[in-house]
Amino acid sequence: MTAVRRGRRVEWVAGSGVGLALLFAGVATVASARDGGAHHAAAPAPRTPAVDSADAGFARDMAVHHQQAVEMSFLVRDRTRDEEVRRLAYDIANTQANQRGMLLGWLDLWELPKAAAGQEPMAWMAAGGHEGHAMDGMDGTAGTGGPGTGYRAHDGSLMPGMATRAELDRLRRASGRGAEVLYLQLMTDHHKGGIDMARGCARLCTVKVEKRLAQGMADAQQSELDTMARMLTARGAKPRS
Repeated sequence: MTAVRRGRRVEWVAGSGVGLALLFAGVATVASARDGGAHHAAAPAPRTPAVDSADAGFARDMAVHHQQAVEMSFLVRDRTRDEEVRRLAYDIANTQANQRGMLLGWLDLWELPKAAAGQEPMAWMAAGGHEGHAMDGMDGTAGTGGPGTGYRAHDGSLMPGMATRAELDRLRRASGRGAEVLYLQLMTDHHKGGIDMARGCARLCTVKVEKRLAQGMADAQQSELDTMARMLTARGAKPRS
């Protein structure tokens, strides 16, 4: 990787630390306020989500889901000179890197593992009565990525919408319009899976700030789906599903 590429990569992800910095600054402020008022009244202990809760499950799973979106956006950045696609990829990478930092930061604050042994991806959605049918059959592999999700993890695709290793290899080899179309198709699938998860958290999670973040994710990614559909049409293509 050249120095120029390294520099660009730093620019793309430099903002990812901002979300965490703000998050921890807010926590420190709250903690300080509580300590200062301790002689007036004892502050109630904060409720910490359980390791198998929707709050923790969403934070773990969406962090993984977001990481792949960032990876795909870096890949297409180097495979096309089209400024519209590059701007979209930059926005997705920057936004999802920031959100991923917040999700992992919450897990740290809750002192919960970033990977829970014995828990399938998206099991928290099934536990809350969410059947996850919106993504069934996307890749023709009905099964159980997590109980009740109707999805079978395969070839590195752990959750609905995630690209497989083979698809990522295709994106690495593509260039020009071919790379643009493939990226837009893969990211369309990715957003559909992400929206399903985000809506699940908005309904099932109990930490208010996380519920608001999840709803914001769903709204923003739905808007980006409309943009990507238009961009695919302009390139004589359409979403895969």
